[in-house]
Amino acid sequence: MLAHVGRRLPRRSPLYRAALGAGLAGALAAGLLTATTATAAPTPTEPTAQAAAPDIPLANVKAHLSQFQAIAQANGGNRAHGRPGYRASLDYVKGKLDAAGYTTSVQQFTSNGSTGYNLIADWPGGDPDAVVMAGAHLDSVSSGAGINDNGSGSAAVLETALAVARTGYRPDKHLRFAWWGAEELGLVGSRFYVNSLSSAQRADIDGYLNFDMVGSPNAGYFVYDDDPVIEAVLKDWFTARGIPTEIETEGDGRSDHASFKNAGIPVGGLFTGAGRTKTTAQARKWGGTAGVPFDRCYHSSCDTTANINDTALDRNADATAHAMWTLSSGTGTPPPDGRTFENTADVTVPDGGPAAESPITVTGVPGNAPADLKVGVDIRHTYRGDLVIDLVAPDGSAYRLKDSGWDSGDDVITTYTVDASSEPADGTWKLRVQDVHRYDSGHIGAWSLTF
Repeated sequence: MLAHVGRRLPRRSPLYRAALGAGLAGALAAGLLTATTATAAPTPTEPTAQAAAPDIPLANVKAHLSQFQAIAQANGGNRAHGRPGYRASLDYVKGKLDAAGYTTSVQQFTSNGSTGYNLIADWPGGDPDAVVMAGAHLDSVSSGAGINDNGSGSAAVLETALAVARTGYRPDKHLRFAWWGAEELGLVGSRFYVNSLSSAQRADIDGYLNFDMVGSPNAGYFVYDDDPVIEAVLKDWFTARGIPTEIETEGDGRSDHASFKNAGIPVGGLFTGAGRTKTTAQARKWGGTAGVPFDRCYHSSCDTTANINDTALDRNADATAHAMWTLSSGTGTPPPDGRTFENTADVTVPDGGPAAESPITVTGVPGNAPADLKVGVDIRHTYRGDLVIDLVAPDGSAYRLKDSGWDSGDDVITTYTVDASSEPADGTWKLRVQDVHRYDSGHIGAWSLTF
């Protein structure tokens, strides 16, 4: 996170696109990246585009932070731009990604007379013209190891990328991850990357998520209020767990999302606070200590592995994965009229097991949902009497559509009408289906919401 307070960036009209991101050819076509193709990606299991994101192990994220700390200690106490600790940090991250099957690219630039580096990693597969992108700056200031700022964001993004490989995830959209150099000197690396792209290549990047300082010791939970789709996905994760959030203002325009936002690209992200003081109201809401900074070691030598709030780091790493899985799954794409939203991805309903859920993200519908919200369902099942079906609103409220009971037919292909007038229309809705008895099987084939 930058030291100076930049101007607050002007708001722009949100872009609504069916796909988020840019194709792999984008940066490579600019002629500025050197690509390294790693070993073949692991063979995935069945397509998991509709699957929920896995839990990101806190121990794995902290292991990366320990490596960043050791790198700093072995290289003059920091990982700053132009110093050997930065390049060693990049090599560490690159090595992990290469081994996991990513295609990695190192982009060089010059700042303050020194060579800087960005690292870009692409996961094979997915629509090359629809890329969901997440990034974090990898450099520290020269005064310390920079473990919260921004080893925390770098480690969360890295472990999310590695989770993609571990699970063999095959999203509908293409996934790209990035680690930026020289952010602390003024967003130099990310700005260089964006400027290296043609207008057409920039236009293809419809979503960039930024993670800068996500483990502050006196943490708050802040969400960027830029692109409404990305914002809703991140807020929904915290809301579902009873964790209140606030709009991020302290670092607005001061981290790498600004490079993308200034080019007209929708952005979002998470932040746990820097040098600003936590208020009494915030301490009541989140815990911690009022009257002291969110990170008392901000840009200081004490920003070490001892400067991390494990709970905040764990939550934000999980939220990072949730956002990447949700936004890359291809669900919740509104048609041109903006009134009907559909998810056609198959979701298996376990036989006599836990409930299955299929999400739809609604955007661009003003006000609350109607009193006659139409819920169209196409559920294929060998014994529909086993099924309990609920519509789950973005705030977690459940509306029962069907109870289990004696019914010897198969499949549920119908339209329900729900009075959802107390619910804001925009947000992530879910169809929840549970098979409460054994010996029959099925899946959610498709469902829709019509406002």
